[in-house]
Amino acid sequence: MSSRMDWQQVYRFWFPVDLSNADVAAHWQMLAWWMRGGANAELVRFAPVVQAARAGELEHWLETPLGRLSLIVVLDQFPRGLFAGTAEAYSSDPDALSIAEDGLRNGHYDALQSSFEKFFHFLPLAHAEGPDHLERMRRIVAISEQALEEAPEQLKPVWQFSLGQARSNLEVITRFGRFPHRNPVLGRASTPKELAYLAKGDFVHTRTLPASAQSAISAVG
Repeated sequence: MSSRMDWQQVYRFWFPVDLSNADVAAHWQMLAWWMRGGANAELVRFAPVVQAARAGELEHWLETPLGRLSLIVVLDQFPRGLFAGTAEAYSSDPDALSIAEDGLRNGHYDALQSSFEKFFHFLPLAHAEGPDHLERMRRIVAISEQALEEAPEQLKPVWQFSLGQARSNLEVITRFGRFPHRNPVLGRASTPKELAYLAKGDFVHTRTLPASAQSAISAVG
């Protein structure tokens, strides 16, 4: 990574495939790569970018919709891969949330062309814990419902899965006001109800893709 960091390097890494005319299998493959840690082994080279973003050195990326999206990815997604299992994985969430919310207000979100670009733009609203988390999760469900409605027929299974994840996260936040699976990592004491939830081990972020997705991915190798 050069000393002059530009958002295009992050964008090309995180969105390496043009899915505008791709079939459902390609969408499932990309979603699996994003959400199941496929990128993690390659993230070490982006550690200096995360550090620069956290230090406020990349605010010039916010001038364009894709630059803002790339900074959101750096602050929201990269720490989860680089620092998985530690409190540092979540430490950039407030910054990512602020940047995402600004983009929703100033038109940058609406300017994005692809559904997955928009997906990663609004994801910090679901990830960041806080007093308004429930309200944000309701908004995520509404956005996800709209995405499903607008999706081409052949891609609706992908967005149905995404909506199901959003609804499940809404249920968790409605019940607990936070993500209990983070409690051990963040050193938080769990309530009895949270301990019962943790014992089941059915965490939204670790759920597997539907069987139809696995079949589609296997069919293309």
